[in-house]
Amino acid sequence: MNLDQMSVKEIMVRMNNEDKSVPVTVEKAFHQIEPVIQKVTDTIKNGGKIIYMGAGTSGRLGVLDASECPPTFGVSPDLFTALIAGGEKAIRQAIENVEDCVEAGENDAKQHLSEKDFLIAIAASGQTPYVIGGINQAKKQNIPTACIVCKENTKISQLVDYPIELIVGEEIIQGSTRLKAGTAQKLVLNMISTISMIKNGKVHDNYMVDVQATNQKLRNRAISITQEIADVDEEEARRALQNCDFNLKAAILTSMFQMKSDEACYILENNNNHLRQAIDTIKSERK
Repeated sequence: MNLDQMSVKEIMVRMNNEDKSVPVTVEKAFHQIEPVIQKVTDTIKNGGKIIYMGAGTSGRLGVLDASECPPTFGVSPDLFTALIAGGEKAIRQAIENVEDCVEAGENDAKQHLSEKDFLIAIAASGQTPYVIGGINQAKKQNIPTACIVCKENTKISQLVDYPIELIVGEEIIQGSTRLKAGTAQKLVLNMISTISMIKNGKVHDNYMVDVQATNQKLRNRAISITQEIADVDEEEARRALQNCDFNLKAAILTSMFQMKSDEACYILENNNNHLRQAIDTIKSERK
């Protein structure tokens, strides 16, 4: 493609045109992605964890997605766990040889997998030995597996129960899977974690109702969400959140139905902490 002879603008246009194909590629794989999201949703409902596993760029994408779930959805840091070849050092510094060790993958998976869990292997090439080791260990423990790869009929695709194949084609820089392949994997990971959280009651309408108000920006967001859902002014929303120790769902219920915080928490607990179910329960009881 003579990239080194192109102008900056020409390379930008070429990269952008290549990137435009990625959402279409993801859409073509919807039939593979949907059952994985359903399996993730059910695993979480049944008390299991989601284990992402990868090396290099693929591993870092798993780390990114897993690390953003606790602040966004108020879940335990262990609910989405990301294993990367080479450990934490590999998040910031490339450690290329570690991905070639099947035994390392088996050992890492063995330390983190339990019988209720679900393993999602992330590997653009579809043949990373470290990831294959993790899949092998999951199979020994009868734990279901999925993968997100960027080639057809790979070894990893054939090993797992739920393959997702994102056929992005050649990269603008050959072999650089941080480009289209990485973008496609990130889009699918966004879908997996976001939709499974929605289906597990972490979102009401399109609001993050389990957001953790750990700084001023997020406290302001919690106030705004309470105002919108409960249809109250800022002062009432702030007061409700303070009375509920910034438990957003409880604050919404106390504002909507003029109840005490402990009663709101009790109703939420009896409705699997699902806000819409709690609202419907209260409305039904008050008819």
